[in-house]
Amino acid sequence: MHKLQVQGVHHITLTGADRQTSIDFWEGVLGMPFIFDQPNLDDPDEGHLYFDPGDGRLITVFTNEKRKPVHKRTPTDPGCVHHLALNVSHATFSQVAERLDARGIPHSGPKDRGFMDSIYFKDPLGFLIELACYRFEPPRGCSHADVMIEAHRDRVALGDYNIQEKHLAHAIERLVHRTQASLSGDREPKNPY
Repeated sequence: MHKLQVQGVHHITLTGADRQTSIDFWEGVLGMPFIFDQPNLDDPDEGHLYFDPGDGRLITVFTNEKRKPVHKRTPTDPGCVHHLALNVSHATFSQVAERLDARGIPHSGPKDRGFMDSIYFKDPLGFLIELACYRFEPPRGCSHADVMIEAHRDRVALGDYNIQEKHLAHAIERLVHRTQASLSGDREPKNPY
C-alpha cells in the first residue's frame, strides 16, 4: 500500500456571490490578478473565476448572478472551512488595518501569533479571511515548514506553550549549521570581546 503523496495546494475553490462582487473583492481589495474566466463546467448557471494569490497557484470562485453579498459569517461546523489565510509582506501587513478601515471593512486588528502576525476580516459573503505575515525568513534552501518543525521541537523541549521568536531564532541557527558548509573546524558560539 502506498500514500497518495501531494506536492502542494493546486487551487482552492470558494463559492462567491455575483461576478462583479467577486472581482471587486479578490482583485480590488486583496490585489489578486484576475487571470482566467470560464463557465463552471459542472453547473452552466455559474461562472468560474480564477485569481493568482501571488505564488502562481490559484484561488477560484464560483459565481452566480442570483447570489448577492450577505455579510453573515459562514458556518464553522465540523467539515466546514473555518478561514483562508493568505501571506503578506511585513510592509503590507503594517498597512492592512488602515486600508480596511478606509473601506469600512470591520476587522480583528493585529493579532500576535508568536511566529507570525495576523489580522482577520470577512469577505462579502461572510467567509473569514486571514492576512498573515511571518516573523522570519527561512535560511537559503529551507522552507518555512523546515523552520516551523525545528521551532516546534525547541518549544516542546523547553516546555513553552506556543512557538515564540526565540524558538524561531534557534531553529534558523540549527538549519544554517546543518545546511551551510563552513571551513571552520569549530562552529560553536564564541565571544571575541
